[in-house]
Amino acid sequence: MATKVSKDGKKPTSAATNLIAGGGAGMMEALVCHPLDTIKVRMQLSRRGRQPGMPKRGFVATGVEIVRKETPLGLYKGLGAVLTGIVPKMAIRFTSFEWYKQLLADKKTGIVAGQSLFFAGLAAGVTEAVAVVTPMEVVKIRLQAQHHSMADPLDVPKYRNAAHALYTIIREEGFGALYRGVSLTALRQGSNQAVNFTAYTYFKEWLYQWQPEYKGGNLPSYQTTLIGLVSGAMGPLSNAPIDTIKTRLQKMRAEEGTTALQRIVRIAGDMFRQEGVHAFYKGITPRIMRVAPGQAVTFTVYEFLKEKLEKSAPAIITGGRYEE
Repeated sequence: MATKVSKDGKKPTSAATNLIAGGGAGMMEALVCHPLDTIKVRMQLSRRGRQPGMPKRGFVATGVEIVRKETPLGLYKGLGAVLTGIVPKMAIRFTSFEWYKQLLADKKTGIVAGQSLFFAGLAAGVTEAVAVVTPMEVVKIRLQAQHHSMADPLDVPKYRNAAHALYTIIREEGFGALYRGVSLTALRQGSNQAVNFTAYTYFKEWLYQWQPEYKGGNLPSYQTTLIGLVSGAMGPLSNAPIDTIKTRLQKMRAEEGTTALQRIVRIAGDMFRQEGVHAFYKGITPRIMRVAPGQAVTFTVYEFLKEKLEKSAPAIITGGRYEE
């Protein structure tokens, strides 16, 4: 199946619309789902199960342990870094996807084939990874990895907040430390968005064919939420090992005389030898629980805000209907 780029004279969704609608959707998604991301990171960094008598801890037990030792606010460690980067991240994601999709469309017919959708999503994911996501992830993971109580003023962590973490990382490790794991992050984000946008597009097209009365407008919100949920779950299942290795790499300080590739190979080898194959899928449950609802929230809020913005301010924010 292929989807067709609009040729009715309307412009694609503008960068301003993507900035506001995408940013609003991203902030809502982060506030709702960030605790699950913190649990996922702790599980991926955990070495439990390696020593005898130390059983593996599941995602519920990990969350309970964080709340017990660090208060419920501990689940929101790193949120500042996420909120700082979420607006440009979502603006870049939706704007670049639309641009890549038009670039890959058939020049004569305007048809966007399935493989073109996949590569447009892949390119959009790589673009956001390089521009925003990698530095944001490095800061976020450093904050999330700290096991301090946020209720005890005397328990002062190394990184006090996102801005302090950013300053400390650059001062102690150099600016390049913010791009540690950029290749893995680009691979993860690219595969995520390739699968996510492609699946979402096909699901949406099928729903329009089944309900032609909605063609040219938005689907009901519950349907957008449902297809966003399903498409969002497909990405993590396809790249869980990449995400786990990336998390461990970004927590580490740089080592003299070793390349990023050497560190990646060593991390993967150590995980396999010491923890087994299952270690590559640590945190997969909270990650799916984080990413799938996150994509559902993102697509639903994005479509809603975009429609409102285009109706309320046509002279300022112009553009045609966003077509995945």
